[in-house]
Amino acid sequence: MSRSGIWHFLSFFIYLLAQVVFMKNLVLFNTAFCFIYIAFILFLPIETNILLLMVLGFILGFTVDIFYDSLGLHASTLVLVAFARNFWLSRITPQGGYDAGEGPTLAANGLQWFLIYTMPLIFIHHFTLFYIEAGGFGLFWYTFSKVFFSTIFTLLILLLLQYMLPGQRRS
Repeated sequence: MSRSGIWHFLSFFIYLLAQVVFMKNLVLFNTAFCFIYIAFILFLPIETNILLLMVLGFILGFTVDIFYDSLGLHASTLVLVAFARNFWLSRITPQGGYDAGEGPTLAANGLQWFLIYTMPLIFIHHFTLFYIEAGGFGLFWYTFSKVFFSTIFTLLILLLLQYMLPGQRRS
């Protein structure tokens, strides 16, 4: 197994552990939730096969579901994000294309590209998660406020991670 493969294997457990130990109880004003585990799918290399992404998304989401007692909610939303990821990456390809072996990170592509990449995918995840959890659109504005503030909160934590991780800083 290559060095990057070992890192991705370890990062699966790091994101899982961070989500179920730290982020599960980190809620701001009963409205903003942080789902950091989505970063595992978002930061895998750009050329990762969509089927592998969806299988990894299911495994990670299902494992989070076990700890959250949420009956497949996180698994289904993470599979949706894994499915949409490559489509979205193809739509926002920079003019020179992506470098082989690069991950879709802040260091590789810059802040503007990173925000354009992550924000819609995080929003899709949170929108699907909270509206399925709510059982429909009955409490539309309350649920939408949870989606909006949770998207911002998760995005800020992911930006913080991108700046803090070694090898992720821009020169």
